[in-house]
Amino acid sequence: MRIFALLFSLLFVNLLAADYSSRILFIGNSYLYYNDSLHNHVRRLLEEKYPNIEPEIKSATIGGSRLSDHPFSHLINHKNHRLDMPFNYVVMQGGSYEVINQENQNHFWQTVKKNAELAQANDIETALYMTHAYLPIDERYEPNLIEKIKATYYQAAKLSNSKVMPVGIAYELAYEKDPKIKLHHPDGTHPSLLGTYLGACVVFATLTDSNPVGLNYNYLDKVSDKDRIFLQQIAWAAYLENKKIIQEAD
Repeated sequence: MRIFALLFSLLFVNLLAADYSSRILFIGNSYLYYNDSLHNHVRRLLEEKYPNIEPEIKSATIGGSRLSDHPFSHLINHKNHRLDMPFNYVVMQGGSYEVINQENQNHFWQTVKKNAELAQANDIETALYMTHAYLPIDERYEPNLIEKIKATYYQAAKLSNSKVMPVGIAYELAYEKDPKIKLHHPDGTHPSLLGTYLGACVVFATLTDSNPVGLNYNYLDKVSDKDRIFLQQIAWAAYLENKKIIQEAD
């Protein structure tokens, strides 16, 4: 009986391990590395949800960069990160300005397609971290920029057979529900700690296809219970909206 219980326990752990890709690489810019780096928050959320799995998560960022600035083939080689096992998931984040005009969009699409083909040829799943819109204090602000962002990222996903992590949508939903919440840094472009936490919850939901609501992680009590619950709910709402958008496009 004890042997059966042990075997069942091991099987259950293996099933949990299959619930998400645990060797993950993030590639992007300062939108990812602000506030102790988004990948660290994602790792802590995953560790709470799956305590029997130790995720290996790396992040490669260049401030102010566009996606094509990164040496992609070098970065996706796990040996260049001193890892024993290959990555099984790569998350790509474009520069916020790559959605602004047709020239930038075309360049972004070409880069994503090329990178995704290389990653997928090496059995690495690909996803796109949808950026958020600027606030009016940023000189690049334009009304309803989120529509350009969505169009850019969904087209990139279609061209590259990649998932979309709808962080930009989550920001919009959060501001609609609570206009006073501060998801942006005072510069109007970078994320605040709450913005990074929201982004991490969206990534968690996309990676695991599970609801982050109820997770206790709050970055050493820096995120209040009220904000934690609210942002987790928003992340799940964005996940569901993203799923609906993709289904309607098929």
